[in-house]
Amino acid sequence: MADLKLGRLPKVGMARMTIAMPEPLKEELDRYAAEHSRLYEPVDAAALIPHMIEAFIRSDRGYRSRKAQAARKQGRQREAGPPGATNGTTRPKPGDGGSA
Repeated sequence: MADLKLGRLPKVGMARMTIAMPEPLKEELDRYAAEHSRLYEPVDAAALIPHMIEAFIRSDRGYRSRKAQAARKQGRQREAGPPGATNGTTRPKPGDGGSA
């Protein structure tokens, strides 16, 4: 029999959040948690939710693509520096002649 997509849960720090869901989804989540507990170790259905969301986000190609584009854009902006900044080279101002 195949393993579940979620696999074993890592031990990480958690932040609390309250969510509401339709009853049929909660029932399905409880069934999934029971199967996960049978295959791996006892786990409460609520403990699965953050890992499911993380797996969903990682598998979303559109989100990953947009995230990568935003990171590249942010990297280019950081390389360019703040407006009016130079890249370390200076040119003499007109009429300055460039020498003292």
